[in-house]
Amino acid sequence: MGQKKKPKTPDNTIARNKSAKFEFFIEETFEVGIVLEGWEVKSLREKKLQINESYVFVKDNELWLSGAHITPLTSASTHITAQPTRVRKLLAHRDEIDRISGQIDRKGYTLIALSMYWSKGKAKVSIGLAKGKKLHDKRATEKSRDWSRDKARMLKSK
Repeated sequence: MGQKKKPKTPDNTIARNKSAKFEFFIEETFEVGIVLEGWEVKSLREKKLQINESYVFVKDNELWLSGAHITPLTSASTHITAQPTRVRKLLAHRDEIDRISGQIDRKGYTLIALSMYWSKGKAKVSIGLAKGKKLHDKRATEKSRDWSRDKARMLKSK
C-alpha cells in the first residue's frame, strides 16, 4: 500500500467560513489580529473554533468579533470560567478601521469573518467587506460553478 505524502507546507488554518462566499459578495479582505485569553489559544491549537455565524462590528472606532464559538478544553485551567461566545476585540490599523467604518456607513457593506489562521505564531483573522447576495445571485453563482465543472470534464475527456 502507498503511504500518504505529507504536505510540504503545514496548513496554518484554524477554521474557515465556507458559507461566506455563497451568501455574500466579498469586495475586500483584511488581515487583523485578535485579543485572546490563554484557554482560547489552547483551544485554537486544537482547532476547536466555529466562525460560521460570526460577524464583525465597529464600536467606538474599534473592531469587535461576535458570534465566534471557541470550545473550551476540559484540560484547560480550572480557576477560570470560560465564555465560549464572548465578544473579542480585533486589532487593526487606525486608517483601515476608518476606511472600513466609512464603507459600512455609506455603502451598506457588512463585515464577516472569513477564516482564522496562525501567522508567525500569532492568531490572525481574515475579515471581508461584503454585500449580501439575493436569491437569484446565489442561483447564478451555482449555475456558473456547475458549468465550469462540466466544461473541465469535457476538456479532460478529449
